[in-house]
Amino acid sequence: MAQPLWSKTSEKSQTELQKNITDFMSGNDVLLDRELLIYDIQASQAHIEGLERIGVLTCEDTKKIVESLLELTEQFMSGSFELDQRFEDGHSAIEWYLTEQLGELGKKVHTGRSRNDQVSVATRLYCRDALSKLKKQSLVIADCCLELASKHELDVMPGYTHLQRAVVSSWGMWFASFAEAFCDNAHAANDTYHLINSNPLGTAAGYGVNLKLDREYTTQALGFNRMQINPIYAQNSRGKIELQVLGCFKNALLDTRRMAWDLSLFSTAEYNFVQVSDDFSTGSSIMPNKHNPDAVELIRAAYSQLTGAYNELESLLSLPSGYQRDLQNTKGALLRGVTSAQQCLELVPHLLQSLTINSEQCEAAIDASMFATDKAVELVIEDDMPFRDAYRHIKHNYQDLENRLGINSIEQRTSPGACGNLMLPEISERLEDLV
Repeated sequence: MAQPLWSKTSEKSQTELQKNITDFMSGNDVLLDRELLIYDIQASQAHIEGLERIGVLTCEDTKKIVESLLELTEQFMSGSFELDQRFEDGHSAIEWYLTEQLGELGKKVHTGRSRNDQVSVATRLYCRDALSKLKKQSLVIADCCLELASKHELDVMPGYTHLQRAVVSSWGMWFASFAEAFCDNAHAANDTYHLINSNPLGTAAGYGVNLKLDREYTTQALGFNRMQINPIYAQNSRGKIELQVLGCFKNALLDTRRMAWDLSLFSTAEYNFVQVSDDFSTGSSIMPNKHNPDAVELIRAAYSQLTGAYNELESLLSLPSGYQRDLQNTKGALLRGVTSAQQCLELVPHLLQSLTINSEQCEAAIDASMFATDKAVELVIEDDMPFRDAYRHIKHNYQDLENRLGINSIEQRTSPGACGNLMLPEISERLEDLV
């Protein structure tokens, strides 16, 4: 490992115990920083340009450092520079590279900056991109659901409460429910993006520095909406920001979990309402007859995986004000949670488009009792019967409704949002407003 930036002894003079302690403290931090290095380099460039603006660096010095940072970016992206366990972390790697390339000039990059605000700003940039991707993925899923809701608008299916048959419903309504859910998820991602879009760079270790840093410049250069003003809060928000981001992904995966549960249930032989394509299914190593919706089940399980990352991160934050080394471990929870959630969400539109609806089986599952609510309302309107009397009358007298058709029931259910009035254009308009 290259000598840590904070080291008080040379690498050669370290005892075996000191090396073991350093390895323990670093953990896999440098490997996680592979996800953040590009953001760290971007923020380093803004920091260097800010130092020039207050006279700490000359224009020529800034040009040389920025050119080296761009070279580092190219080498990292091409694989010729590997961020590995030679380095304590990505921050150390950047300074090491600049010092190797530029000598004494490279050592100036950390003026007025701590690794604390360095990791905070890199993480903030990563979180912005993660939320932008979540918004995009949510809109794609919502659009896919809208398309399928229109296609299957009048395809009958049973509606359940308590997992018992309740009323006639439609696949159009089922798909439309998730279209609206993912509009909400896109909206939440957008709102959270603006909430976290503040610049912590320039707060150093949580107490500022004795330099008049041009934080307004770095805020603008990095595309932040505003400066995160208070240095103590900049430190205390570490982990809190990450929780906000994972919370958005949790909301989205809460919906995919329910969707996957429905599909797992409705694709069983006992229901047989829908068939999941072979692409999302596997077989059994011993039972030749099996057609298991494994991918659907893992989409369902993704919520639990993300909740584990969320809870791990949240439990770390029982800390006093100021930086504590515990906060290093927020990074792994964030990156694992975001990566697994993004992988899950990427599959959802493909899953939905691959479904085959078994319309005949859905219609066969409709029985006379599922028209009882419709009939009770009809008695109110047609016979001026109080609803509670109509309810009691129908409760034990719905057998004569067995000749009714499910399609008629859903067409007549015209309250706003119901099967006969899904209001798909309104959901579509909301989706367009979010793009």
